[in-house]
Amino acid sequence: MNNPSRRTFLKQSAAVLGAPLVAPLILAKPVAGANEKLNIAWVGFGNQGWGDLCACAGGNNVVALCDCDPNYWDRAKKEFPGAKLYLDFRKMLGEMGDKIDAVGIGTPDHTHFAIAYLALSLGKHVFVEKPLVHTLWEARTLRQLAAKKGLVTQMGNQGHAFEGALLIKEWYQAGLIGEVREVITWTDRPKSGWGFNGNVMTEFPQASPPPKGMDWDLWLGPVGKKVGFSPALHPTTWRPWWDFGCGGLGDIGCHTIDTPFWALDLGAPDSVEVEMKGEVNPIHTPNGSIVTFNFPARGKKPAVRVKWYEGPSVPEAPAGFDLGAPGGEGGMIMVGEKGGIFHPGMRPDSPRLYPKAKWEAYRASGDKQVPKTIPRIPGIHRDWVDSIKNGKKSCSDFSYSGPLTEAILLGTLAIRTGKTVKWNTEKLEITGNPEAAKLINPEARKGWRVEDLV
Repeated sequence: MNNPSRRTFLKQSAAVLGAPLVAPLILAKPVAGANEKLNIAWVGFGNQGWGDLCACAGGNNVVALCDCDPNYWDRAKKEFPGAKLYLDFRKMLGEMGDKIDAVGIGTPDHTHFAIAYLALSLGKHVFVEKPLVHTLWEARTLRQLAAKKGLVTQMGNQGHAFEGALLIKEWYQAGLIGEVREVITWTDRPKSGWGFNGNVMTEFPQASPPPKGMDWDLWLGPVGKKVGFSPALHPTTWRPWWDFGCGGLGDIGCHTIDTPFWALDLGAPDSVEVEMKGEVNPIHTPNGSIVTFNFPARGKKPAVRVKWYEGPSVPEAPAGFDLGAPGGEGGMIMVGEKGGIFHPGMRPDSPRLYPKAKWEAYRASGDKQVPKTIPRIPGIHRDWVDSIKNGKKSCSDFSYSGPLTEAILLGTLAIRTGKTVKWNTEKLEITGNPEAAKLINPEARKGWRVEDLV
């Protein structure tokens, strides 16, 4: 892996950012037959990454595993005795690259990009937990690189493969609720929920010794400033910290906003507004933010306003909504001209139409009034594996999940700065908010920049 010169790197970066917004997807040839095994490597298998790894491993070979905290290695050794264990993904890919077909990534958000970029550069198919990356430049760059390489990619927004997501898109396309101009979404994060405790921090926690054998410098990844180990950061509570995670919106928005984003073909917002319930915080997400994404008209389809409420803020029910007050861990309401669609929770597990009379009429028809026009998907993980084996496009590949992540990240920048973000997606440019503009592509520290990786 020879390092290109700085001049070459700058030319490559300019080419990526100057490329068409939607690069053509040219899939590589299948690496195996439908019944053959893939050689899979995984980086980050402590929590969510473990579930992803196990879901993709069935019927395949897990040949290499990487986690900078070896305290998670014991169960991996028992479950995958044939896999070689590593602390550093760069060493793993350097030594095992020719033995690996596909790489999964379940690390904190701030290290997704470097791992995925190196894996894609080496010709590996890639799965990344949501959100795809930590910055807007990273999202655009990975999207273009994956398309250029013709590799099968997938983001781990599991609900995208749910039956409920497919039904919602089919209901909308069939005209059951008419045209949509407003979507309401909400979550209990960061006030509560996995990885959040509602405490808003204004300084980094006091450092303490890391777990035995852990490489804390590797965990910090591209973050330039040194932050000492703390159980307030690792293993599960890093999401509220802006240097490492993307707050409640980055965590749950990729689930809850995903379905309307896909069903309505929303594309890129041209502006994102924010109402702050707490003080703007440069290091930690606050509680109670309300974010409004303004998506422009798409052809004959009208402009759409998507509102996002973070805990403890909750929305009011829109006119005609007779399914009770919005609440719980979260949910989505798609407001149409002729009623709407609602699902409780972060993912589209059990969508239904409203008002109640519309839902009852739909159920009485035996669901025959809306044909199933969208192919069904065997889960986000199996879809990725099957797509690699068969040379097909996966359901949440980077050509889709990249733009979704960009929209989500724009919302986080509105929260981080407390100001409206005006977005030019073609130029990858923010105007009127210089603080947010600086965060489009913050410089990674040496060893984690693109020119250091390839």
